[in-house]
Amino acid sequence: MSRFKHIFSLIGIFALVITAANCGATKERLTITETEKQVFAQTKEDTITIASDKTEYEIIIIEPGFNTWLNSIAKPRGYYSQSFFENRNWIMVNEWNQRVLQPNRFSPNLYELQIDYKPNIDYGYEVNYKLYNYFIYFQRKYNQRLGPFLPRI
Repeated sequence: MSRFKHIFSLIGIFALVITAANCGATKERLTITETEKQVFAQTKEDTITIASDKTEYEIIIIEPGFNTWLNSIAKPRGYYSQSFFENRNWIMVNEWNQRVLQPNRFSPNLYELQIDYKPNIDYGYEVNYKLYNYFIYFQRKYNQRLGPFLPRI
């Protein structure tokens, strides 16, 4: 029985060391540039359609400043692969949809409608690029986190 207690003691010490190491870690902070702040402050209606003729998939985003942000601040097309976008979009769509279902916990003004995004459908590069970048824009503008990743550009 003492060997059994010894193993638990080692596990307990290991867990304590991991916890202590995590407590000392600093959280990354999101830095918003002045240019980005100006884009976020735009109030003029800005509509962008994310569509794919191949899949008949369409998202319409009515968000002041998003089109400007996409064309001037976001990483250019080709910077990330389609599989990168698909993986990140899947994580962020799931979190988004969970928030839509919890209007008492998350603002229904921010999370209005669910997004029907299936991981087994090839939406193409452009749809995934724009959806991913909208999530980054949204998180940075409204100080939200839709997953474990810091929304950086």
